[in-house]
Amino acid sequence: MSVRACILGCAGTTLSREEVAFFRDVKPWGFILFARNVETPDQVRQLVDALRETVGRPDAPVLIDQEGGRVQRLKPPHWPIYPPGRTYGQLPGNDPLLRREITRLGARLIAHDLASLGINVDCVPVLDVPDPHGHEIIGDRAYGDTPEQVAYLGRAAAEGLIAGGVLPVIKHIPGHGRAKADSHLELPVVDASWDELDARDFAPFRVLSDMPMAMTAHVIYSAIDPKRPATTSKKAMRKVIRGAIGFDGLVMSDDLSMKALSGDFAERAEQSIAAGCDVVLHCNGDMAEMKPVVEGCGALKGRAKRRAEAAMARIARAPEPLDIDEARARFAAALGTS
Repeated sequence: MSVRACILGCAGTTLSREEVAFFRDVKPWGFILFARNVETPDQVRQLVDALRETVGRPDAPVLIDQEGGRVQRLKPPHWPIYPPGRTYGQLPGNDPLLRREITRLGARLIAHDLASLGINVDCVPVLDVPDPHGHEIIGDRAYGDTPEQVAYLGRAAAEGLIAGGVLPVIKHIPGHGRAKADSHLELPVVDASWDELDARDFAPFRVLSDMPMAMTAHVIYSAIDPKRPATTSKKAMRKVIRGAIGFDGLVMSDDLSMKALSGDFAERAEQSIAAGCDVVLHCNGDMAEMKPVVEGCGALKGRAKRRAEAAMARIARAPEPLDIDEARARFAAALGTS
């Protein structure tokens, strides 16, 4: 059977017999890990290996959300705490070069942590530009308050990951910062004009349009498509993501189980793929939801398959050399935590 155009989660710290049989049968393109899947480094390595064994691809993408701050799946005592994006943008001294260097270093250290576990994709950087009236779901996850700050430090984070052998995922394209609701819980509607969106929200994604992967926003932009969120909107995909932003890498949906989306899970997957997403993401490991997602997304083929292959080809053969102890000491000193 061909590879399915989806990224799936699993329920716990080891795979059940049902999960092994299911993944072997449907062959998802990749997997995503959450805190529920994490106990110790050895356990995570074994789980990553087991996931890849089910699909018969030792290089299959295994994703995680390891931003730092509120969104960090790997935590003490086995992994260090990393700051949220906003901390990098507020480093003292008003030195843009220092901020860029420390942002890159933080991402390089995260890549070191992830690569040692076999995890090869991190859903970072957040390129959303926060709005004073927007929901706090973005908040301090953003690197700054202007498109320029977000783009500048977002690229530094992406480069740090790539240098460590981990692929970045820019999110949430074409921009979640103006949303006045949390798309995990409800569907946000943004009424800004095209010109406002193009100048502010789209701008960081345009700067990082050369990145290998992007994740969509479950947000309606009334100036683009008043009926459908970007994830399931052909207009948003063609006119904005592939058009105004010029992103030609792999596009994945945000999590299909989020309450911003409507319809059953097969419909959510079908609509996302029909709109132009290359793969769909389903995170919670619920078998009753994953089965219709797999039915709805279909096989990874054509242009989507070529984008997936091109994205994975961006993983460096060897990570950039790093003296890990010196790097951690320099990072702590810059943040004032040493």
